[in-house]
Amino acid sequence: MTVRPKLSLRASNASAAISYMEHAQSLSISHAGDCFGHKCPRNDILSNVIASGVAAWQSHTWNTHSHFTIFPARDIIINMNTKDSVIAVLKKSRDYVSGEKISETLGLSRMAVNSAVKSLRADGYEITSVTNRGYLLTRSPDIINCGELSAYLPSERTEKVLCLESVDSTNNRLRSLALEGAPAGQIVIAESQTAGRGRYGRSFASPKGKGVYLSALLRPQNVTAASVMSASAWVAAAIHNAVMNAFGVRTGIKWVNDLTLGSKKLCGILTEMSIESENGHIQYMVIGAGVNVNETAEDFPEEYRSVATSLYMHTGVKLSRAKLAAEMIKSLDKLSEDIPFNKQPYLDIYRTYNVTAGKEVRLVSANENSVAYAKAIDDEFGLVVIDKDGNEKTVHSGEASVRGLYGYV
Repeated sequence: MTVRPKLSLRASNASAAISYMEHAQSLSISHAGDCFGHKCPRNDILSNVIASGVAAWQSHTWNTHSHFTIFPARDIIINMNTKDSVIAVLKKSRDYVSGEKISETLGLSRMAVNSAVKSLRADGYEITSVTNRGYLLTRSPDIINCGELSAYLPSERTEKVLCLESVDSTNNRLRSLALEGAPAGQIVIAESQTAGRGRYGRSFASPKGKGVYLSALLRPQNVTAASVMSASAWVAAAIHNAVMNAFGVRTGIKWVNDLTLGSKKLCGILTEMSIESENGHIQYMVIGAGVNVNETAEDFPEEYRSVATSLYMHTGVKLSRAKLAAEMIKSLDKLSEDIPFNKQPYLDIYRTYNVTAGKEVRLVSANENSVAYAKAIDDEFGLVVIDKDGNEKTVHSGEASVRGLYGYV
């Protein structure tokens, strides 16, 4: 018995769906590929589907278990597209790679490989081609895609990474995917955000091609919300480690979850979660982090320039955003294994690099606007403060915002 799989597209109507297919890049999907639990068909059939549109889809027969989902080219979830796959092969080789070898490795036609190389060159990749030798990658632009990430991550890890050109908010997109059944470890990265946001709904500047704007999905098992109320502080320590591992730069950590360099903000973090009302267990957590990498002062809105900085502004060197994104994914993968039980390494990092303790600060909340002395970080990442009357108390995440009296920190 043969049946056709369900063909699912994100489109407002049939004509839009066909348009998406006509403009989509050919997908490269392994025979054991998986899209939220659904097995994907063979590469050559799927490529034909996209190239020829609905008519090609209608003409094929499939085995009983064939089932897949196609998304717009800019919103692909299942594995890497052809360009990503080709660049991944080229980045892993220091010598020429023949078109035949790439074709065999990826299960693509030579025409598809040649087309991908042309498209990559248009994207800014410098690829040398020599007859009887093949292709050699000589320079890569500073972009983030699954092909670039594959230089730093195992190929199977990039299967759960969605790279977008633009999105309102990576957290918003990932929360939608979580509701659709996306697995733990799903990542959303965007070149720019049109409505990036931080704590208390504050906006986060996300200029195109300058920073790393990334969200990660966690699905803790049998974990209550009460046990992870300090999750944002854990994330701050994890992203600190990622920046350190990528570039050797040690950032400060401003309570509760901002990373700083030179008394200015480098990274913002927003952690959101869905909680089961009956037992208080977490259904999923969405962790969002935006790191300023290659911005200049002019890239920030004028109102942020006095408090924002970037790694480039600090080091004077343009850095690889893909490398940092990969290290962030590694750090957040480790955090997902550790939270909430392996706290000490995160607490040690947090205390060592905290820039709030030992300073006078202003506590701002709906019911308070007062000056206090930040004494220490307690064992639950709370900020121990002493008010003007000498009374000591601990402020926890979500209770108040802490601002420096003489600058951002």
